[in-house]
Amino acid sequence: MTAVFRNGYLALLALFILTPMAVIVIFSFDANRFPTLPWGGFTLAWHREALADAMIVSAIRNSIIVSLSTAVIATTLGFCAAYLDYRYAFFGKRSLMLVIAIPPAVPVTILGMAMLAAMSRTPMFGTPFGIIVCHAAIAVSFAMALIRLRLGDLGPDLEQAAWNLGASRWTGLTQVVIPFCRPSLIAAFCLSAAVSFDEFMVAWFVGGVNETLSVRVFNLLLGQVNPKINAIGTLVLMTSIVLVALAQAFARIGRTKEPNP
Repeated sequence: MTAVFRNGYLALLALFILTPMAVIVIFSFDANRFPTLPWGGFTLAWHREALADAMIVSAIRNSIIVSLSTAVIATTLGFCAAYLDYRYAFFGKRSLMLVIAIPPAVPVTILGMAMLAAMSRTPMFGTPFGIIVCHAAIAVSFAMALIRLRLGDLGPDLEQAAWNLGASRWTGLTQVVIPFCRPSLIAAFCLSAAVSFDEFMVAWFVGGVNETLSVRVFNLLLGQVNPKINAIGTLVLMTSIVLVALAQAFARIGRTKEPNP
């Protein structure tokens, strides 16, 4: 009975979470201009119109550039922070780790306004690079968490053994630590890209006329009801699902299995 109750609860929870997403996908293929029942029949017209819109295509291009660049920067900085936390003890270490972990915990509106205030005084304001820098500041904490979790499985003496055998610190890092962390590095890259691709508020505050896809959706919502919104939402949803699924898959690789009791 306990297993039946548990499985039923999980099924209802999954249904509650997935229903809004399923509605977006279903109505993106609905022939009706407005999302109403009964369903008007299957069509790809809204997807074709979305991909024929120059502003949407530009927003897709901006989102791809921003998300991939953010992922590279966040993964690199996240690895550096995780390795510092794993290998070294120094004054202010806890404060540094706290600063890195803070951005995801701050309400995005406050974070967006703070980044707007900071970026408005620099040439990066209103540029894709400004969005990348702000997104990297948010995503680096996710990257660090994934990589630090993986480093926790690395024996504390393995890298030191490489040093004792004549390897330099750089060689030990590149030939021992980084290969060991490769699955988590890929997972951190995918998750950082997903965080950036989905993020709206910060991109809206600091991006200026350089719209990402989420900002373009918001601007479309400010006008009349547009069936292209569901088509764009489906694209964003599928991209996010793929990136998060890849992140989860790579994060599981090489994880130490707990012994069976």
